Amino acid sequence: MRRLIQWKNTITASYPIYMPFRWRGWWNFGTGSLGDMGCHILDTPVWALDLLHPTSVEAVTTTPRYDASYPIAAMIRYEFPKHGSHPPMTLTWYDGGLAPFRPRMLEEARRMGSRDGGTIFVGSKGTLMCGLFGEGARLIPESAMKNVKRPPRTLQRTAGIYNEWLNACRGGEPATSNFDVSGPLTEIVLLGNVAMRYPGQRLDYDGENMRVTNVKEANQSSRRNYQNGWSL
Repeated sequence: MRRLIQWKNTITASYPIYMPFRWRGWWNFGTGSLGDMGCHILDTPVWALDLLHPTSVEAVTTTPRYDASYPIAAMIRYEFPKHGSHPPMTLTWYDGGLAPFRPRMLEEARRMGSRDGGTIFVGSKGTLMCGLFGEGARLIPESAMKNVKRPPRTLQRTAGIYNEWLNACRGGEPATSNFDVSGPLTEIVLLGNVAMRYPGQRLDYDGENMRVTNVKEANQSSRRNYQNGWSL
């Protein structure tokens, strides 16, 4: 075990641009900031608003496009079509220090989101703000929150992700983020990574067929060509 630890530390010291955390920022190994955190953070609006496939996605990045690594910061805009009772919506992701403009109705003394980020829902009747993982949801300004009655608790409460998973393995109820939920969410997130390959270009997306329709070469990024001798 001592030799293994020494070897691991040697590799880490020799390749600090890759390990232990930075491998996420390389196209060959990871999915960047969006792929790392998007499924956690975007889950709140995607699940709450019942968002399906976007019809388009567009990326703006702060650094030139490199074949090896993700940009330092990016802004990704998704356009979602009308769905059921939900009108068309725009969802925008910011990372690398970028952030949306501060809402005018947010009091000056209040933080926008939580320390590490957050989500802002802008609707026709009001604006809702929450923390990084959906915690602490409040209407803004605070006066609007005080005038609203809290809705009844109709959603099933979770016993925790590990207990959910074990219970599902034993034949119980599917986990809250079962594959029918996490699969489409991951598709939305990774589509943003495809858009980063083509900054400044809107990619029109056919969700049913999982294809970009207007920039044909973008479809090469939605599948990985494995090296000889390796396959799934």
